[in-house]
Amino acid sequence: MPIQNDAMGISYFVTCPKGLEALLLDEINALGAISAKQTVAGVACEGDRALGYRLCLESRLASRVLLRLAEAPAATPDALYDLVQSIDWLELMRPSGTLSVDFNGRSDAINNTHFGALKVKDAIVDQIRGATGQRPSVEKQQPDIRVNVHLAKGQATVSLDMSGESLHRRGYRQQAGEAPMKENLAAAVLLRAGWDKDVFDGVLDPMCGSGTLLIEAAMIAANIAPGLYRHQFGFTHWLTHDRGLWKELCDEAHAKAEAGKAALTAQFYGFDQDEKVLQKAKENIRRAGLSAFIGVNLSELSELQRPQNMEKGLLVTNPPYGERLGETENLMYLYQLLGQQLRNQFEGWRAAVFTSNPDLCKVMKLKAQRSYQLFNGALESRLFLYEVFAQEDRVQEEVKALELTESAQMVANRIQKNQKNLGKWVKKEGIECYRIYDADIPEYAVAVDCYGDEVIVQEYQAPSTIDPVKAFSRFNEAVAAVAQVMNKKPQQIVVKRRKRQQGTEQYERHDTTDHFFVVTELGCKLWVNLHDYLDTGLFLDHRPVRRKIQSIAQGKSVLNLFSYTATASLHAAVGGASRTTSVDMSSTYLDWARRNFALNGLDNSNHHFVREDCFKWLERQSSAQYDLIFMDPPTFSNSKRMEGVLDVQRDHVKLIHLAMSLLKKDGLLIFSNNYRRFKLDNDALHNFDVKDITASTIDPDFKRNAKIHCCFEIKHRV
Repeated sequence: MPIQNDAMGISYFVTCPKGLEALLLDEINALGAISAKQTVAGVACEGDRALGYRLCLESRLASRVLLRLAEAPAATPDALYDLVQSIDWLELMRPSGTLSVDFNGRSDAINNTHFGALKVKDAIVDQIRGATGQRPSVEKQQPDIRVNVHLAKGQATVSLDMSGESLHRRGYRQQAGEAPMKENLAAAVLLRAGWDKDVFDGVLDPMCGSGTLLIEAAMIAANIAPGLYRHQFGFTHWLTHDRGLWKELCDEAHAKAEAGKAALTAQFYGFDQDEKVLQKAKENIRRAGLSAFIGVNLSELSELQRPQNMEKGLLVTNPPYGERLGETENLMYLYQLLGQQLRNQFEGWRAAVFTSNPDLCKVMKLKAQRSYQLFNGALESRLFLYEVFAQEDRVQEEVKALELTESAQMVANRIQKNQKNLGKWVKKEGIECYRIYDADIPEYAVAVDCYGDEVIVQEYQAPSTIDPVKAFSRFNEAVAAVAQVMNKKPQQIVVKRRKRQQGTEQYERHDTTDHFFVVTELGCKLWVNLHDYLDTGLFLDHRPVRRKIQSIAQGKSVLNLFSYTATASLHAAVGGASRTTSVDMSSTYLDWARRNFALNGLDNSNHHFVREDCFKWLERQSSAQYDLIFMDPPTFSNSKRMEGVLDVQRDHVKLIHLAMSLLKKDGLLIFSNNYRRFKLDNDALHNFDVKDITASTIDPDFKRNAKIHCCFEIKHRV
């Protein structure tokens, strides 16, 4: 017995995510509703029985369709019980049927939703049991009827949920990627973006995930009712369900869908860098019956190109936004790249970017023509709409981008000054690799290193108090300053962020360009790589230590612990060492070391490379056999390849004692590390002669950063 007005018809309330109410109102009116009124997270309306069915079948935006049964004051448990009992439940369900109750709201006397739901259930069960001697049972998953009760300001509304599962579950999406967008929210994004097959040639999503936006776009274009793929609705087992009317509406919707697909000329393209999630997208597209219209392919955002046959399209995407899928600082590069690709590839297109972190869109360097507030679950989000600049406008923007801000010009001036001051020293020493800027201006906290003709800009981690967008903008300004001084395009400069590495991350490849090239230092040829790994293969600050090792290595046996790419071993070998041993856990870096030795024409019969945990290796050695030992352990390491955790402050005494047991009586251990607060435990090392030589191991290009490392000479006492 629905609430019914002879003039208006059955009373419905249609729920939706916050922010979609105005769109839902337009949709409900288009479906033939009467007296539709928008409210928070929903629309109230009236209509006939067919309207309720149409809402379940055809609404792209609704979450639930509630058919109202009764409404009255019910602030107390007894009043609520009486209101529910005023409904004839045997008209709706069998005595042995199943039900579930959703209760929301509260009053002074009903302050617990579970208690409210229990009272509603009791009223239904008591009525049916009293009339038939049988009682229905509670079923959470697929009950015969789902009762919804809303209590607000003492007024209770009892409704039947026509939907069953939320209507955003269309039925085609069995698999999803991480943090998927609900289908009705995706439809709302497309409608707000103005998606119309008569206006645009098609839709492209460069980060398509499981394909939801593309599927919803194709369904809108082909006039496919979203409820067609569902097998269950809340009304399926109602005794009042009109199966004939429902079949008629479904047949009508099927006919429209077939006609829409037959006439569909719009094209739909999706790309993603995750092959696994693309397989999910393909399966979802297949289940939606849209494989003939939607193509998805593996591609990085940096490789994105505008389809040749789409002159005017809609690019719509829901990129990661830092809540669950990544850090804001890292994602800024993604959004910056998206902005660049839009400007370079998609002239004349419209772009719609949906995000729960609007600050990220600031780095796209595009002006949004409109924005809308929407909610992705509980996350307040925004949809930004961009009309991509025409060619002449883009040129003006690019020219403007080349103009340095006043602060960035200060960075450029400082780099020029440093270049001039270091010029004679670099030429005299024959140095190709050196640091030319090291956070000289604190607001621009970057390090700029030259490797021959190549330049790398590394960003120091900004304090948490600094606005990440501001820090990102300053970093880009610093890159622009470097480009101006070095006469390079920004894309020719390698940029990296600095952060603490854990486990094996320091050994892992970060790119796949194989960008190796050769530099020269003190007569040694060295392979370096600015792109593919965390570090370049050459620690510039240790140049003076390598120089010293090379100068004193003649005829000596040399041990290099935590050897990295074994550049110190190479300098020793070039300096005439009789043999070298390099120990490191990384096979990647030891292979790199072997390439360095081969590059210099050295015979490896006297030069050995050991892949092992240095602690374990040291503990197995038994005799003093080395004239010179160099040890530069990391500050901290918890790699799976070693037992326990290495902490250089805690463990340096043990490391030094183990190394000294392998050093000949007149030998020399050079111990170094880059922990800025490191304190050598002189008391624990009182049996050795220890000399702090840090000052002599800082070359002119690191004078601003004298704490870049500390270095000690350690010998046996005579």
